[in-house]
Amino acid sequence: MRLIGLDLGDATIGVAVSDLLGFTAQGVTTIRRTAFKQDMAELKKIVAEYGGEAFVLGLPLNLNGTRGPAVDKVESFADMLKKEFGLPVYFQDERLTTVAAHKMLLDNDTSRKKRRQVVDKLAAVLILQTYLDTPNTPK
Repeated sequence: MRLIGLDLGDATIGVAVSDLLGFTAQGVTTIRRTAFKQDMAELKKIVAEYGGEAFVLGLPLNLNGTRGPAVDKVESFADMLKKEFGLPVYFQDERLTTVAAHKMLLDNDTSRKKRRQVVDKLAAVLILQTYLDTPNTPK
């Protein structure tokens, strides 16, 4: 099953996809958010191109594991994805994925401009790869 991983932010959505066997995640793009209809149109192109069969959304829990207001936004977006696509939506704890993405890019001497362009896509890769590496998750 091919999964589409999403790192949902207020301004952008990082997008990654799994390989067909569900072993690895690869970055696809970063969607600049403008309006819900436009976000869905961009995601429809990606789902069609890659044959996505389910979504994995990063769940932004607080560092202590509790729910914050950002979790409600992600769950609301997940409900809209289910309505729009009719595909399953799974969640993956995304604590510190953006921090890890920034660190990886800094360690590779990526310029500040380039980091801004790819950090959300890399965070989506980390979210999806963590999900793929977790035993007993639907795949």
